[in-house]
Amino acid sequence: MTKIYGAIDYLKNMESWQITDIIIAIGIIIFFRIFSSGFSYIIIKMFKIKSKKDKKIKDSAFYEPLKSFFSISGIYIAILFLQPVFNISDNIINIITRIYKIIIILTTAKGFTKSLVIKNIIIDRLQNSKAKQFDEVSIKYIFRIIKFIIYLIAGFLIITELGYDLNGLIAGLGIGSIVITLAAQDTAKNLIGGLVIFMDRPFVIGDYIKVNSFEGTVEDIAFRSTKVRTLENSVICIPNSTLASSLIDNCSKMERRRYETLLTLSIDTPLQKIEEAKVEIEKCLINNETIIEDTINVKFNKISANGYDLLIIAYTVITDAMEFAKLKEDLNYKIVRIIHNKQLHFSDNIKTICVNK
Repeated sequence: MTKIYGAIDYLKNMESWQITDIIIAIGIIIFFRIFSSGFSYIIIKMFKIKSKKDKKIKDSAFYEPLKSFFSISGIYIAILFLQPVFNISDNIINIITRIYKIIIILTTAKGFTKSLVIKNIIIDRLQNSKAKQFDEVSIKYIFRIIKFIIYLIAGFLIITELGYDLNGLIAGLGIGSIVITLAAQDTAKNLIGGLVIFMDRPFVIGDYIKVNSFEGTVEDIAFRSTKVRTLENSVICIPNSTLASSLIDNCSKMERRRYETLLTLSIDTPLQKIEEAKVEIEKCLINNETIIEDTINVKFNKISANGYDLLIIAYTVITDAMEFAKLKEDLNYKIVRIIHNKQLHFSDNIKTICVNK
């Protein structure tokens, strides 16, 4: 309460010109706050002359940062205006100026990073370019690198504004470079691995891949790791260094899948029955629209002690794992019915041993 009474007494003792300046300073803050939207709109409109929709201009990445800039600028100008009123020292003004500049740096950085979106005129032109194809994953990875660079530059500018010598800072980092290198060795490997994935593009988001003992759908490709959703619906993060040095089976790149099965018929099966079954199985495969006809192979493959081996190989245009499983089940049912209809029997792999008494 004492402080409040002291403030009231201070205001009572103020001269008219001081009160006028305070009112003007408050007016400056209100003015910039009210017209921040309008100023931002005009500036963005200058760079987007063709755009006639207000919503499109207000959705611009720089609209909100510009509003913040004008609002903060109004407060800063008001403080400068009030310096002689409250006898604010130059040291405090310098500190406020540094804070103001740091806020502007962060606001600008935020505006540039927010402008890095997939739906962008420049990005559309790159994607439609015949010279080089850019997929969404590549663009996202490039954006992450650019964002990192933007914030890195902003960080250096802030350090400079705080009065630190960058040369001295870099020299200090040089002293501990060995420790930093050892500590960040795995991180560096993952970053390089991510760059290799970006350059080679062995897979993209949405692809189904198999890596070592892991398999699943790629959900995200980041600097350090790649997120894969498994068949159990869990998400595993595989380090990019592991991916870069491993064999990657990209199932989504399949143009066709191979159906193969081996039928071993009993040793007493008549050869004519085998030929008839062979023809029926070929017809069954040909009648299936998903089977590529010129890849069908039904061969009397082998004669063994267990029986006669009938090898069936065919390729299908179905690449989805679950759909392929359904196709195999359907073909297996039909082939078994053919064998039963021809009154053939599968080998039971039982050897009869005769013992002389």
